[in-house]
Amino acid sequence: MTQPGTITLRFLAAPTDVASLGGAVRGGRLLNWIDKAAYACAAAWSGGYCVTAYVGNVRFSRHVVAGDLVEVDARIVYTGSSSMHLMCTVSSADPYTGEYREVSDCLVVLVALDQDRRPRPVPAWRPTTLGEIAEAESAIARIGLRKRIEVEIDSAVYSPAGTAPRATMRFLAAPTDVNWGGNAHGGRIMEWMDEAAYLCAAQWTGGNCVSAYVGGVRFYSPVHIGDVVRTRSRLLHTGRQTMHIGVQMSAADPRTGVFRDTGHALAIVAAIDDDGDATEVRAWHPVTDEDVALDAHARELIRLRGEVPRAPLHVC
Repeated sequence: MTQPGTITLRFLAAPTDVASLGGAVRGGRLLNWIDKAAYACAAAWSGGYCVTAYVGNVRFSRHVVAGDLVEVDARIVYTGSSSMHLMCTVSSADPYTGEYREVSDCLVVLVALDQDRRPRPVPAWRPTTLGEIAEAESAIARIGLRKRIEVEIDSAVYSPAGTAPRATMRFLAAPTDVNWGGNAHGGRIMEWMDEAAYLCAAQWTGGNCVSAYVGGVRFYSPVHIGDVVRTRSRLLHTGRQTMHIGVQMSAADPRTGVFRDTGHALAIVAAIDDDGDATEVRAWHPVTDEDVALDAHARELIRLRGEVPRAPLHVC
């Protein structure tokens, strides 16, 4: 029997989930799965509608391929007055063996909303086991660090003055993107952000690349079905084998063309060779003052991520 405050989604990764024929499932699709599991768990706990407010520190440790058996676990580890903090874990297995291995884990924060789309109180989560207490303490420790990361993100300036490689995509939010509240699903929005980061990275490296990390995912305002969605991705920093990409998303009613900010994310994309092994990336060197500032911004975020407390092992 499922314990209160937990949920597990189990399904097969489909051929339509992979990025290319014979390839692996892209990171954005994993984020979509995570968001669905987190929503289902949070909605059941709060007894109503809720929205994703933050997704952070998502690392992808291995690939998922079509035909894999996938499990997405979501469990509440801490609650605020209207927020629910959930630890989400993605694992996959060959269906012939059933031996699961972890693919990714992350912390997701959702906020419960009333009928007027205002925050509403949620039942308090009270940890009882040593494992639950450790997870709650870890979630609390991340709150202050998350605020520092958000301040750093808010301080960054993106303008046409920079010379860094960038990519822009525009498309309409379709009815198939809708969530239970009538807007584009948070998981679908994260897929778009991941695709934008991939496009920028692939254009720079001129070869294969995969998502290695996604963090600092924030949602500013909803994307309505029928909106024109615009993603702008920009190279901020290159490591030996990685590209650090900033992604900004906005949306507009096509009848007015007035864009509003809807979300932001930071992605680290790794270059890989034909065998799927990490390979060196062509270095990018900042030129303008803005380039230098954004490169320093990416380095500071690397430093801050190093302070994120390691999630404790779940002990019953």
